[in-house]
Amino acid sequence: MIKVETKGIESFKGSAENKTVLRIQAGENWDDFVDHAIEHGLAGVEGMAGIPGTVGAGPVQNIGAYGQELSDTFVRLEFVDYETHEIVILDKADLAFGYRDSVINRGRTGLITWVELELEHFGGLSAPISSGQIAGAFGAQMGDQLPLREVADSVKKMRATKGMLLSDNDPDSVSCGSFFTNPIVSHTFARTLPEVSPRWETLEDDGLTVKLSAAWLIENSGINKGFSLPGSKAAISSKHCLAITNRGGATAKEILQLANYVQLQVSNRFGITLVPEPNLISF
Repeated sequence: MIKVETKGIESFKGSAENKTVLRIQAGENWDDFVDHAIEHGLAGVEGMAGIPGTVGAGPVQNIGAYGQELSDTFVRLEFVDYETHEIVILDKADLAFGYRDSVINRGRTGLITWVELELEHFGGLSAPISSGQIAGAFGAQMGDQLPLREVADSVKKMRATKGMLLSDNDPDSVSCGSFFTNPIVSHTFARTLPEVSPRWETLEDDGLTVKLSAAWLIENSGINKGFSLPGSKAAISSKHCLAITNRGGATAKEILQLANYVQLQVSNRFGITLVPEPNLISF
């Protein structure tokens, strides 16, 4: 296993006068990079503040939160291809991004050395708000633009209330974040679910599908926050049903047993098989 710890951020002229391309070394901490962007008045990643991990890991699963995805601003990356033993440049088309997915996540093996993103200057304001949760927190409308730092701080507060912000004082943050992706289903299937179930229009499949809330499906299948299997040290977060936490000494087997139980309950109740978001290695 190779841990990339390269550091550094370079800036270049973007495709328009108000745009800047940043080349970020893969070992940079993602949240530190978001802070760097905000300090320089660059918008486009503020909704992803507080996501743990490195910049190089971001494109692998097309990280995203609160209405933004890495693919929204992605330009290209440098990739050491393990199969061809060549160093290549991969652009957006090469990555074939999907919802929490990319060609790398689907099996193209290699090492990311740097990532380029193109961000925008809006005079210290955020990109147009596309998250109902952010809009609600500020009493704003979708599409409004708000102070960059205030948006990032609000996102971190919301993440903390869900145990999704790393903290030594919060046992619910001892997780890998959201364990399951939000299912994308047809409008026809969505109509079979209770009307109160959250759903959002997607850009996938030419608008023929909707995205459902995995957290709502889990909780309404009978699994409550804090749930654990008898004798297990793995538990559902006490703050958010979408996270599986380690309560101290949980084994990989216990984590997967709980994940499988959640999948079974949701499948039995709603006919949907939840898909794990983290990569499961050697399982």
